[in-house]
Amino acid sequence: MKNTFKGTARRWLVVGGLLLLMSITSVGFVQAAALSADEISWLTYMREEEKLARDVYIYLYNMHGSTIFYNISNSEQTHMNAIKTLLDRYGIPDPVKDDTPGEFTDDFAALYKTLTEAGSASLVEALKVGVFIEETDIDDLETGIASTIRRDVSKVYRNLLTGSYNHLDAFCSNLTKRGVPCEPYELPPEP
Repeated sequence: MKNTFKGTARRWLVVGGLLLLMSITSVGFVQAAALSADEISWLTYMREEEKLARDVYIYLYNMHGSTIFYNISNSEQTHMNAIKTLLDRYGIPDPVKDDTPGEFTDDFAALYKTLTEAGSASLVEALKVGVFIEETDIDDLETGIASTIRRDVSKVYRNLLTGSYNHLDAFCSNLTKRGVPCEPYELPPEP
């Protein structure tokens, strides 16, 4: 009788554990489904914006050979990966359909062209483009942080924000070394 009771207790313990595990995973699914449209929009936008930064920096590194662009492009890849992890976690389709540098949706394709053309003029202009990208990224990340109630999303955005401030400092430092003030940069008007 004692062995029968132990066997029954074990089965109930296993069944209870499985039910607990199922309820924990279903709570995670319910949480994922509860992202607001604004949160989803910002996550997908930030994924493409981080790709834009990476791709422009790769282009500018190839154009000018300055290691600042190589190093920061690698950091931007890390930023892209962090956003992709969130997209996967919440079951959101990845807007980056083609990871080839320079391949984007229409809006980002035009901006990529504008930024690479502006940065091609000289290394100083390329550094100014870096300032523009990081200032834009900082503004967008701050808006993204304000748009979410999710701790994991906010944490990723805050980490990316710290990275963007570091990148901005690096670009400004490189401009200052060249006797150029680090000021907010405006893109040249489109033709």
